[in-house]
Amino acid sequence: MVPTRNFDLLERFTTLFPGKNALSEKIEGQWKFYTSEEYSKMAHQFACGLLELGFGKGDKIMTVTNNRPQWNFVDMGMSMAGVVHVPVYTSMKEEEYSYIMDHSDAKMVIVSDQKLYDLIQPSFSKQKKAEHLFTFDHIDGAAHWNEVLEKGKGADSGTREKLDSLKHEIVPEDLVSIIYTSGTTGRSKGVMLSHKNLVSNFLAAADVFQLNEEDRYLAIIPVCHVGGRLGNYQTQYSGACIYYAENMGSIAANLKEIKATGFDAVPRILEKIYDNVIAKGRSLSGMKKKLFFWAVDLGLKYKPHGEKSWLYYQKLKLADKLIFSKWRAALGGHAKLVGCGSAALQSRLESVFWASGLKIINIYGLTETSPIITINRTEKGRCKLGSVGSVIDGMDLKIAEDGEVLCKGEGVMLGYYKDEAQTKSVFDQDGWFHTGDVGHLVDGKFLMITDRKKEIFKLSSGKFVAPQLIENRIKESSFIDQVMVVGEHQKFASALLVPDFKYLKEWMSDNKVTNGKERSDLIAMPEVVKVFNEEIAKINESLMDWERIKRFRIVPDDWSPATGDLSASLKLKRKVIANRYVDLLDAIYKR
Repeated sequence: MVPTRNFDLLERFTTLFPGKNALSEKIEGQWKFYTSEEYSKMAHQFACGLLELGFGKGDKIMTVTNNRPQWNFVDMGMSMAGVVHVPVYTSMKEEEYSYIMDHSDAKMVIVSDQKLYDLIQPSFSKQKKAEHLFTFDHIDGAAHWNEVLEKGKGADSGTREKLDSLKHEIVPEDLVSIIYTSGTTGRSKGVMLSHKNLVSNFLAAADVFQLNEEDRYLAIIPVCHVGGRLGNYQTQYSGACIYYAENMGSIAANLKEIKATGFDAVPRILEKIYDNVIAKGRSLSGMKKKLFFWAVDLGLKYKPHGEKSWLYYQKLKLADKLIFSKWRAALGGHAKLVGCGSAALQSRLESVFWASGLKIINIYGLTETSPIITINRTEKGRCKLGSVGSVIDGMDLKIAEDGEVLCKGEGVMLGYYKDEAQTKSVFDQDGWFHTGDVGHLVDGKFLMITDRKKEIFKLSSGKFVAPQLIENRIKESSFIDQVMVVGEHQKFASALLVPDFKYLKEWMSDNKVTNGKERSDLIAMPEVVKVFNEEIAKINESLMDWERIKRFRIVPDDWSPATGDLSASLKLKRKVIANRYVDLLDAIYKR
């Protein structure tokens, strides 16, 4: 029973996994489950409710919600009725919601909670096309999405027959979703994806992850993100139960209580998990601390499938017994696979997590490619740590003369909504989609991504600098949490550094350095500046001369989607950050 359209997952789930828990959310401290039958029933009721409200094929509905089972009910309901789903991040600003609402031609908006309702309702009230605003949570004065379900429950046989007819008419090539890119530069673009785009991608992913109905999958990445959506669909295809993490702060606790066998992540999440583990290691003393960091050093050198010596793997067995088994226990003791994408992953994190028994499946792709283009596997001969793996089934890949990664295949988008010129700009005359990323192949099949083509900059000397690679090297320092490398048209590369303030304060305490009261005071202290100079000097030793960071500035601010410095998918908004610190950057180059 191979699906060709998104909603075919429902029939597969109820047929192959009857009575199985499909979706779960935490409500008042308890996990609430929905079986495959309940899932299918509510999705069909929502679809009928839409028809009762007059929705037709091609109409648009925008959702702005945290991860929850209800997202799936409305997603599948829309899909069956031929309505196009426009899922949007919860971390945007009012003007961005207003723009997407208008640009997408949304006739209905569904939001999750009071905060989002208060933020979006004023813009909604000004829209000419939007007719309905519903909420998932019960909010005074707001229409609840149950109203649509009730209309579906009360629908007559004519509406149900119409839905059956619509389902038969929908073909794999039909538009099913418009996903607005998180927009690191300029306005978000509406990526049009078909059933075929999404289905081909999650089928290929399911073949790699090989989950089954006994697996418990913690969904962390927002399902409005194409990567989160991919994980959502491929897990349902496999019959595994999806648990939605309560929030970013509850990930470790949720992993433990459900004994998750797998989860999804972006590199930033893995960085935080690693930092927390290392912080616990630093709190140890004596032989325990020595053993901990002996195991970490061993893990950083990890290679799979016998690529290291016999003696290395014997040491690793001991490290696993003494240290890494405790890492796994802290994450529930059962996690074995993590799907990771959206941004560049530090190779050291990939190595040490694999050494600990948690296999990071590194993924490369874009919203425009549904998303996977390449994926690392776990089997010998199909796995290369440090790469983003080899091309996924249903896709073709080649490297252009200038190093840009190009692809063709079933996952490549239909185009950008209402933007024919932009669509034409990313396809060449032979139909290859230009990703905007630069990379090369190792052993003829493993893709190594160098950087975003638009982010690589040229120094006044004519040398090119790829900032992402350098940034990932710099973030290997325990002192540095975030970094942005700059220097376009300048004589040398520089950097803005955000300290890991928790670690920095630990270091100051250990070294009896007087702690400043404010962050701005702390980063100006001579002892702090000195240690950052030493850290950058160590990193520079591994870089080519023109890549080296000649000057830097330490900044006291956190960068996040809330501050506007990161996109919703946690990528640097380089222009925003550069504008924020324009005086600092000017001072660097005027010295």
